[in-house]
Amino acid sequence: MTAFTKTSALMARGAAFLGSEWAILCGAMSWVSERHLVSAISNAGGFGVIACGAMTPELLDAEIAGTKALTGKPFGVNLITMHPQLFDLIAVCARHGVSHVVLAGGIPPKGSVEAIKESGAKVICFAPTLALGKKLLRSGADALVIEGSEAGGHIGPVSTSVLAQEILPELAADHLVFVAGGIGRGEAMAGYLEMGACGAQLGTRFACASESIAHPAFKKAFFRASARDAVASVQVDPRLPVIPVRALRNKGTEEFTAKQVEVAKLLDDGKVDMGEAQLQIEHFWAGALRRAVIDGDVEAGSVMAGQSVGMVTKEEPVAQIIATLLEECEAALSRRQAA
Repeated sequence: MTAFTKTSALMARGAAFLGSEWAILCGAMSWVSERHLVSAISNAGGFGVIACGAMTPELLDAEIAGTKALTGKPFGVNLITMHPQLFDLIAVCARHGVSHVVLAGGIPPKGSVEAIKESGAKVICFAPTLALGKKLLRSGADALVIEGSEAGGHIGPVSTSVLAQEILPELAADHLVFVAGGIGRGEAMAGYLEMGACGAQLGTRFACASESIAHPAFKKAFFRASARDAVASVQVDPRLPVIPVRALRNKGTEEFTAKQVEVAKLLDDGKVDMGEAQLQIEHFWAGALRRAVIDGDVEAGSVMAGQSVGMVTKEEPVAQIIATLLEECEAALSRRQAA
């Protein structure tokens, strides 16, 4: 895979930072981004990232050990900033010598970035705005991911193309910025690399790889879906500031709306406080996602998918997906430079 010289040159900073051949990260997808997919991506020259999600420190410990048994290449771990045992999870990563920790789901709590860096690991943070990106870099983040609303799972309100225009011209020359959200082909990667991104992150494109443990019914739902089937969840009550989730429209998306109404009523009746109410909403997603990915319940479960789902049409090995992305990216860069 050494022929992709133009792509290689534009990805050089990102690849050197990750310690991988290509600056292609796999987005952390709960239940999907586990040892088999993560190790396959790292072994194929990309950079796999374990989705810790709601795992306990013991489960994460086993998952990292399991991944290390399958690859000698670097990989990362994605931690949710609101996890009640965040610092214990950071300690698990440090014990294993994990090289990169991705902090997702909000502003990193006080001391968390420092705790990660103490072990020698690099810190990657999500930046939903330019101002926050600058703040995170000042606070010690080594790299940023800017992820647009086209992505699957929890999303912000702004599209990838707009975030890229706002943030890359300001930060990309002096800092490492990866672009994510709705990227399904190499031509899109080429465009963001030319704008200054040091690499790209893709989730949906890898969810149905041969090495993904996702249930066959989950994969079939992806193959059948078009971009417009991947819809963002609706917030019912302004007191429950639910981070929207993009998933394929099904009975589960309707049930989530009903769940919010139910929790809002409990809040009205004083049966739960705000913290407990928000936790109940989060737990709904964790359970619903497992039902879809592991059990194959694609009707009542949550089939989280980005809008690039329409470009996922068959099960392929990770190495083939990466090769295709690189071929498309290189061809696009060659055409532009020839012109």
